[in-house]
Amino acid sequence: MDVTTDAAVRTLVDRAEIADLVAHLGVVLDEGRFDDMADLLVEEVTARTPGGRAEGRTAVIAQARKNHRSDFAIQHVISDVVVDVDGDRADVRANLVVSFAEVVPVVAPPVTYALGEVYRFVVVRTVQGWRLAEVETVPVWMSGQRPVT
Repeated sequence: MDVTTDAAVRTLVDRAEIADLVAHLGVVLDEGRFDDMADLLVEEVTARTPGGRAEGRTAVIAQARKNHRSDFAIQHVISDVVVDVDGDRADVRANLVVSFAEVVPVVAPPVTYALGEVYRFVVVRTVQGWRLAEVETVPVWMSGQRPVT
């Protein structure tokens, strides 16, 4: 391979790894595996969401735990991930639809709150791989009443 091909392959690998990082964030939030979030975040991560602002890995994880209660079935649907890699940093934009349904003993619990947002991330390459440095959600629409946290 020549230098141009090597650079193109590296960019494709970076983009795939970053898209996986974003997808894993959705999985840990859906499944309530908040302790696993530490592997996705840099220590000095910041988050700005409708659920509040947080700075530092411990605070961001605590905010996520508070806003994703275990008495709700939650599903994050993330799409249209756009990654702009610049060396060891990347800006990422993705669409997000997240639904919160009360967990009750029925086959299909009613969705009590749903929102469409735009995810914005800054990710950085670390020794452990790509990690989230900034997380922001920008609400676009909302349906229902937000659960009280």
